[in-house]
Amino acid sequence: MNRKLSSILLLAFVVAALTSYLVYRVVASRASQASGATPQVTKVIVAARDLDIGTLIRDEDLTTADWVSAPPKGSVTDKNGAVNRGVVSKIYQGEPVLDSRLATAGAGGGLAATIRPGMRACAVRVDDVVGVAGFVLPGMRVDVLASGTAPGVLASQGPKVKTLLQNIEVLSAGSNIQKDNEGKPVQVQVVNLLVTPEQAELLSLASNQTKIQLVLRNPLDTDTPKTSGVAMSSILSDGPTQPVKIAVAKKPVVKAPPPPPPPPAVKPPEPQVFLIEVFNGAKHSEEKFAAPK
Repeated sequence: MNRKLSSILLLAFVVAALTSYLVYRVVASRASQASGATPQVTKVIVAARDLDIGTLIRDEDLTTADWVSAPPKGSVTDKNGAVNRGVVSKIYQGEPVLDSRLATAGAGGGLAATIRPGMRACAVRVDDVVGVAGFVLPGMRVDVLASGTAPGVLASQGPKVKTLLQNIEVLSAGSNIQKDNEGKPVQVQVVNLLVTPEQAELLSLASNQTKIQLVLRNPLDTDTPKTSGVAMSSILSDGPTQPVKIAVAKKPVVKAPPPPPPPPAVKPPEPQVFLIEVFNGAKHSEEKFAAPK
């Protein structure tokens, strides 16, 4: 083959290879720009440390961080919107601060910040003997039992226990308003329950007049069965409890005298009749005439 022709073919091959490479680079660059745009980065307010329930947020508790794509819904975008507000749900370090996890402005911190609108925190005194007081932790659900003797009930029937409230949330156990991650029992003297105003009145009266006991329940169990309560007399009896009959002195009943009998009916006098015999020759007849009035 001619040497000059070989050089031309080699040069053409090199030019074609370079052109193909440049075209590949241009097409790949345009494809990458079309398929993936530059991700949006925004600044969000995050917790600078772990913020426990009831914490009153200060300026040094917050910081800013870059958040790829759109910020979470309801996130706080300004520190001033979160400072001096109480935490109602624990916020971990680096987690965005959401408005729904903070108490309303001016509500303060501590236990008061965790009370939802329309609800009340009612304290119940417990001890080591009363139920599972050591295992009642914030966030758990309990039933409240009241035991005692109702007024006007005979002493022979004994006390009675009845379920007073069901599915009640525990706000705090003693001074602790945080959940125990290890599940260890903590001996406390007072448990604060989240109740309605009507339930608070009922619980306050029962705690002063009866003995209160807390019963743990599964938080997923929301059923509230109706119970009639149990009396001591029915527990210790061999059979079903018979109602106790109480003799009550009856007042003498004064009967009204019977009404007088009606007067006898007076029969009107029978009319007087005159009988007259009439002789007419051989004929004989009788005629009756009523006497004139």
